[in-house]
Amino acid sequence: MSSQTSAPAKLDGAVLKIAGVVVLGAIMSILDVTVVSVAIPTFQEQFGATYAEVAWTMTGYTLALATVIPLTGWAADRFGTKRLYMTALLLFTLGSVLCATADNIGQLVAYRVLQGLGGGMLMPLGMTIMTRAAGPERIGRLMAVLGIPMLLGPISGPILGGWLIDSYSWHWIFLINLPIGIGALIYAQIVLPKDTPEPSESFDFIGMLMLSPGLALFLYGVSTLPEEQTISATKVWVPMLVGALLVIGFVFYSFKPRHPLLDLRLLRNRNLTVASVTLAVFTVAFMGAGLLFPSYFLQIHGESTLHAGLLMAPQGIGAMVTMPIAGMLADKIPVGRTVPFALLLIAAGFFAFTQVDADTSYVLLCGSLFVMGLGMGGTMMPIMTSALRTLTSHEVARGSTLLNILQQIAGSVGGAVMSVILTSELNDSPAVPGIPVPPGSDPVTEAGLAIAGQMKPEAVAGFPDQALLERGLDFAADAFATTFTVAFVLTLVTLIPALFLPRKKEESHLLDQEKGATPVVLH
Repeated sequence: MSSQTSAPAKLDGAVLKIAGVVVLGAIMSILDVTVVSVAIPTFQEQFGATYAEVAWTMTGYTLALATVIPLTGWAADRFGTKRLYMTALLLFTLGSVLCATADNIGQLVAYRVLQGLGGGMLMPLGMTIMTRAAGPERIGRLMAVLGIPMLLGPISGPILGGWLIDSYSWHWIFLINLPIGIGALIYAQIVLPKDTPEPSESFDFIGMLMLSPGLALFLYGVSTLPEEQTISATKVWVPMLVGALLVIGFVFYSFKPRHPLLDLRLLRNRNLTVASVTLAVFTVAFMGAGLLFPSYFLQIHGESTLHAGLLMAPQGIGAMVTMPIAGMLADKIPVGRTVPFALLLIAAGFFAFTQVDADTSYVLLCGSLFVMGLGMGGTMMPIMTSALRTLTSHEVARGSTLLNILQQIAGSVGGAVMSVILTSELNDSPAVPGIPVPPGSDPVTEAGLAIAGQMKPEAVAGFPDQALLERGLDFAADAFATTFTVAFVLTLVTLIPALFLPRKKEESHLLDQEKGATPVVLH
């Protein structure tokens, strides 16, 4: 119901039940990305595929996300958030089961695309549902709840994936979504409030024909960069150029229709604009490099997938400490006074990774990951809180869609850029994953290729010259250090837009306009 008074400080039971539904869906989506990332070597072995071919299990999922996210805001208004959220859960669960039945790499990529069509809607819809349920005064705390899956993903994904693959088979990294998905569907049907769709809003077909293909083509080109090693390759620059032109065309066009597919008019809101820029730069740096941490443990230290996942746990534990605190502070203190300090913590943790070599202490690495986690817990959700707090009730779906598109693009660009830097450095010293040892290569190149190709520990141990193998490891470790240095610098750059985040208490405008501008509070 509505209330003329400000929302209560604490989250009541009804809101927490709704949050539980959203967290379940987000856990499925985020966990799936981190679980699949550690399974890539297994897919290469099982399907007899190259690294480039297997990488499309990640790229196809990303492209599907980019295609469907722009439709989410309109569809949420048109069909209602409850039925659309349940449809997304169903698509994701069905895609997961089909992935487990794949007989070849082509089928697996196709089923991952189906997963992505469902997964792309889960996060923006979840943010919309939770923001509308909490009311303006509790957005910070509720965003901290939504941050739970962002903690569980980096902690549980590699651990769960490594355990399932080592103990059972790769099929179970997908089948595990079946009971979770069924439970989430039943839970959503019971807990989520009845939909109140707004069918009067027209669908922007022209915008869809420009934005969705444009994003997909641009991200296809970006995702092909690590494979082609140069932006001058036709597979890279042609789709990137066509995609960029379509997106730019959409930007100019989007201000004409009354109900554009993606409402860029929202960027007139200073808080949303500053938060979007800060989030985008941060995501390029943090998410791009974050994909390489497990690879460093796997390739340089020769750890198993399970142990590499366990070594990543300190980062999630650190975030778990600060995220609830940051959520409460975001409801009381302007985020511009807290986020810069959190970014400095992340930079401090990153610095240790710029100095890594083949023998870097695990105590130092795990301590640095913990410090980075402390900073991460105080960064992402407070930024999103600042962005959404000053939007009206009707704008929340559009705003969360915009933020998710920016985050998805930034994450894809960050991952591609960091992969290109790493593979380029490995190529200059010893190696590129998936490329066979060239005829007549010197032993150092062979050693580096063994490491970069993620050979089994017993295969590396059989190398004829241990000294040459150690030199190859040192070369590969230097490549990782250089890549982490780029991420460290980008994290420092994030401080520039972060300094423009609100430093005074923002006025909340998350209002129910149909009821005389009254804050929406569900009990």
